[in-house]
Parts: sequence; structure tokens; C-alpha cells
Amino acid sequence: MGRKLYVGNLPYSAAEADLQELFERVGPVESVTVMRDMATGRARGFGFVEMATDEGAQKAITELHESQLGGRTLTVAATDTLASIRDKINALNTGTNASRVSASILTVSSGVNRLV
Repeated sequence: MGRKLYVGNLPYSAAEADLQELFERVGPVESVTVMRDMATGRARGFGFVEMATDEGAQKAITELHESQLGGRTLTVAATDTLASIRDKINALNTGTNASRVSASILTVSSGVNRLV
């Protein structure tokens, strides 16, 4: 597992210092980034925290996932877990499965056109 963590469902008022303080309770933190809207500068509701060690990252997931910050329940997950999920979704949307779905849609739509 990597040391970089995804932190979701952040309050829009969240700042890097808030996450730094929260995550330092479980271990040393390397970096904190709260993703912000480019036009308004407001937090977008998610960010990333890089812990100093793999053990610290695992402890942060265990202890801080579904914890509260600013009245919101946080999601804390390893970024490699998110990448794995994204890859599985992409695999389902491409290749053989996508061809079958496309063929089914074409078959149904051509049948409907004949009925109309």
C-alpha cells in the first residue's frame, strides 16, 4: 500500500491545516493538499494526505475513515485502491463487454425502428 491517501467528503471550509492537524494525531504527515475550485478558491470537498510511513497510512485509514470533520463523515482510502477501482471500471467499459453492450443496443434500436 502507498502512503498517499484520498480524503473525501471534506467540508467546503476545510483547509490544509485542518487535515494536517487531524492526520498528525495518527502519525507524521509528509504533505497535505486540499483540492480547490480555480474560480472561487473554495475547497472542492476532497484532498490528499501523504503520510511519512506505510504504517502511518494504514493507521490513518483504520482510525480516520468515517470520522467527523466539520460535521461531515470523512472517507479515507489509499490512492492505489482508487486507481484499482478506476481500472476495473475502465475494463468493464472497454473491450468485449462494451462490444456486447453496443451490439445489444444496436439490435434493440434496429428492432424498434422496424416497428415504428
